[in-house]
Amino acid sequence: MLFITVLTAAAAQISIPLPFTNVPLTLQPMVVLLGALALGSRLGSTSQILYLTAGIAGLPDFAASASLPPGPLRLLGPTGGYLMAYPLAAFVTGYLAERGFDRRYIMSVVAMLAGLLVIYTAGMTWLGLFARTSEGTAPGMSVALFTGVYPFIVPDLIKLAVAAGLVPALWRLLGRPH
Repeated sequence: MLFITVLTAAAAQISIPLPFTNVPLTLQPMVVLLGALALGSRLGSTSQILYLTAGIAGLPDFAASASLPPGPLRLLGPTGGYLMAYPLAAFVTGYLAERGFDRRYIMSVVAMLAGLLVIYTAGMTWLGLFARTSEGTAPGMSVALFTGVYPFIVPDLIKLAVAAGLVPALWRLLGRPH
């Protein structure tokens, strides 16, 4: 569990800023969902709660931000909805894994897609309703879709397609724990 917490923080450091949005491209969603697939609902979500707790405490485990300092203010910024969704997304993905979705590639993809949907929904909602632009207004849901979801769908699906095969392969190699 701690390994996934640290891996999530490390994945945040691989951050590619995009010129048209305040939401960077990171490896975090893939690590969150992959960790949940391997750990299950409780441990997967706990690993993400620990990740958020460390970030709120000021450890440099969130992705770099030009406008917000490390610490709790990151949850109030444009990526706050995505970050706060990680424990729930891990729980959903882990719940499905506990029901056998982690044993075959296609079902692992389905479980990870369910978690990714949680991340996108929370992130887009936060970005559209609560995050403020430089003019001091929320950008709205349409802008949130174009700046917080659409640019990330293809890269996240590629990462997910690669990652979804890792856990079933691991279980075949090592035997799935009960």
